[in-house]
Amino acid sequence: MGQVMSEYIGDPATRPDYTKSATFDPLYGFSEGRKERVMIATVEEMQSADLPQDSRDYCAHLAIEHRACRQNVWPLAYKCAHEKHQYLNCQYEDFVLRMKEYERERRLLERTERKAAKAAREELND
Repeated sequence: MGQVMSEYIGDPATRPDYTKSATFDPLYGFSEGRKERVMIATVEEMQSADLPQDSRDYCAHLAIEHRACRQNVWPLAYKCAHEKHQYLNCQYEDFVLRMKEYERERRLLERTERKAAKAAREELND
């Protein structure tokens, strides 16, 4: 179910707020740990490349390469298809990762609700 539909359908208590950071420990459930995401492009590189604010994410280094290639071979921009493909692929992988994080947060919120309901039922039975 999409995030827009879940605004109207479902329990608001188990819906993560995507505007805030995660409420659960990012390492919870990962016994081996997780690979940390690192920005490759620095702030200075993004400023010098005049990269728009909406492109300053984990794929910024590829956006800078793509823009530089286009500038070097203009008007034959089709020669930068490989750089464009790398950038768009990185954007897609970033989107999938964010989607998985949202779903993980949602499932952990549902799990917390189930545990609280079970504890309340057991307390009533005792």
